[in-house]
Amino acid sequence: MLRGLVYAAAMVVVRLVQGALINAWQTQAGLFSVVLLLVFIIGVAVWGVFDGRADAIANPDPDRRRDLAMTWLLAGLVAGILSGAVSWLISLVYNGVYTGGLINEVTTFAAFTALCVFLPGIIGVTVGRWRVDRNPPPRQKGTDDERADTDVFSAVRGDDAPTGEIPAAGAQHEERTASVATAERDAPTETIHTAADHEPKTEVIRTDAGDDATQLGGAPKKD
Repeated sequence: MLRGLVYAAAMVVVRLVQGALINAWQTQAGLFSVVLLLVFIIGVAVWGVFDGRADAIANPDPDRRRDLAMTWLLAGLVAGILSGAVSWLISLVYNGVYTGGLINEVTTFAAFTALCVFLPGIIGVTVGRWRVDRNPPPRQKGTDDERADTDVFSAVRGDDAPTGEIPAAGAQHEERTASVATAERDAPTETIHTAADHEPKTEVIRTDAGDDATQLGGAPKKD
């Protein structure tokens, strides 16, 4: 809004100066109009450069920068409509200002003024950001740590970090799993008895005694 008010006032001043110069030197009307318009455009571009530099310094990451295109578009619309309406009101009491009707001032001339504010402003913003990105200022200590707390992707990057909540939880889970596996290996194994262990043992009858009796019976008796 501030940009729109400033350039609305600047455009009214340009038109007042233009009317005074044309009334004094009517043959140079075209030259005066072009020079005054260039001065106005240069002033817009300079503000755009400062805007772009300030935004790039405050936000080194291009994805975090402000949407200055919409800011300058609104500034151009405000400047165009206000300057047209004010110029028309001045023309009612001062004939030195060259204006059309009220509808023409708040539509056609307002669109022209908005274009003269928006395009140089965006070009200046782009140049300002480019100058900062080409020669970035040195980073201060603690900047990376402060931004890491608000980083959306810090949780994803935490998987690769040596410490963090997610790796620590995974390590604890792995430790518990390893402890359970070790306990299972150290526990005594259960012995399962088969049917063969309960079968009664078969009695073995030796036949050597019978053979000895036969041998004793066959020996001759002594008188």
